[in-house]
Amino acid sequence: MASGGYFSVLLHAFVFATLATSGLSQLSPNYYDYSCPNALSTIKSVVEAAVQKEYRMGASLLRLHFHDCFVNGCDGSLLLDPSPTIDSEKNALPNFQSARGFEVVDAIKQAVDQACGKPIVSCADILAVAARDSVVALGGPTWDVELGRRDSTTASRAAANQEIPAPFFSLSQLITNFKNHGLDEKDLVVLSGGHTIGYARCLSFRDRIYNDTDIDPNFAQYLKYICPRNGGDSNLSPLDPTAANFDLAYYSSLVQKTGLLHSDQELFNGASTDALVQQYSYDTEGFFEDFANSMIKMGNIQPLTGDQGEIRVNCRKVNY
Repeated sequence: MASGGYFSVLLHAFVFATLATSGLSQLSPNYYDYSCPNALSTIKSVVEAAVQKEYRMGASLLRLHFHDCFVNGCDGSLLLDPSPTIDSEKNALPNFQSARGFEVVDAIKQAVDQACGKPIVSCADILAVAARDSVVALGGPTWDVELGRRDSTTASRAAANQEIPAPFFSLSQLITNFKNHGLDEKDLVVLSGGHTIGYARCLSFRDRIYNDTDIDPNFAQYLKYICPRNGGDSNLSPLDPTAANFDLAYYSSLVQKTGLLHSDQELFNGASTDALVQQYSYDTEGFFEDFANSMIKMGNIQPLTGDQGEIRVNCRKVNY
């Protein structure tokens, strides 16, 4: 009897700790099963059409979810346009003139509200599902997205500038940044693998190709044609050689010292994360499984649930 009581106290403490640290217990993959059974299939069809039209959109939608979750949790705050009461995160340095896909999110919202008959699905949940569907559309793994997030009524450009990891970060800065969001070193290496799709602007890799020593010289020379010392800030280069495919090429590139961003190459630079990078450069099954798990974990950063926040009618502005 005594041991049973002790076990129940332990269990209660564990459940409380889980509740306190994540939204896992409040979110559920089945959240819309009864209120709007066509919600997920509707989101998927819009995402697939957008990625088919322009494969780069897959990376853009994945990035929106990441940049949303790292600023005050996965609450759709990134989607809010500037207004007298909103200091939009779209104007923060990590997002300004680089975050994109907002029109696709608008199209998803319109389609899903029509399918549901009213605004039931939050903009924050749309970002989480669209990220998953984008990865799948480009050949990556699938996972059950935890759902039930609600939308914030505020945004913070200052927090976005502070919380989103920068392309010039060192490994220790990256580890600290991810730790501050409840993510560990493995999550850092795995989620960085999202860079297996998409492009980066010259502005974000210029310092690397002209100043870094841990870079293949031929690769650096090639990039200098795309990214001169002066001008061309918005010129694009793929983050790995197969930017339209969700695969292992990102990790292979790091092993070959051809990571595009300084922060990417820091993951394979003689330190604690080298072994994982090496593993993911040949282990598709391991990478896909771990990526799915880390995406679920990231999607549970401080969600608004219950009667917190709102379900926005328009993802770009708060309800009035």
